[in-house]
Amino acid sequence: MLLSRLDTVLSTLPLADWAAAALFLFGWIGYALFAKWRAKSEHTLLASTNHFRNVWMYQVTFRDQRIVDAAVVQNLSTSPSFWASTTILVLGGLLAVLGTSEKASDLVKDLPFAARTSMLVFDLKILSLLAVFIYAFFRFTWSMRVYSFGAILVGAAPNVEVFDKGDADRQEFADRAGRLMGMAAESFADGLRAYYMSFAVIGWFVSPAAFAVGTLAVLWVLYQREFRSDVLAVLRS
Repeated sequence: MLLSRLDTVLSTLPLADWAAAALFLFGWIGYALFAKWRAKSEHTLLASTNHFRNVWMYQVTFRDQRIVDAAVVQNLSTSPSFWASTTILVLGGLLAVLGTSEKASDLVKDLPFAARTSMLVFDLKILSLLAVFIYAFFRFTWSMRVYSFGAILVGAAPNVEVFDKGDADRQEFADRAGRLMGMAAESFADGLRAYYMSFAVIGWFVSPAAFAVGTLAVLWVLYQREFRSDVLAVLRS
């Protein structure tokens, strides 16, 4: 019984679709792990900005008035807030398409070079897009929360006199606060990466080959921006 159900699931999509989906999933996960591992030995975009976050938090210990620092943290948290709100709209649109998948499927079939698929396969593709954007929503909202934790940490920083007397360690505070800000930035970067990968899933509506090519193209763009971009060169100079 179980094997028959498994065969039904596997036979829902052609082998080419399963291969493209596997490339997408393992490519996304593999790139995320690769980027995290590479950041330990190379100054990636995130690692370079994390360095300046630590420098920023170290400078906080020399300032009596930290209004500007609090404003910067608040400004940083607005970006994931905006993207989280946008993701809610995207999810609502995808759910609406899922509710009228028959009409949407007919519309996709009229597009040039679009693959002719069953309603079930079309729904699976929409559900895949939903999963990508749900993941992005969770990462954006977590980034917002971590930035709020960072704001609390900045607000709770001891006065300059306390650091000068040696009752609090400047470097220890900078490392802790900088690491927290870096976690918020990493979560935000994960959400943005999900948006990039969603463009690869859109290619799936055309054909499995377009899905696979789109996945590789998006991973290449991500690699270039995180490891070989002009912005990174400026930050490392």
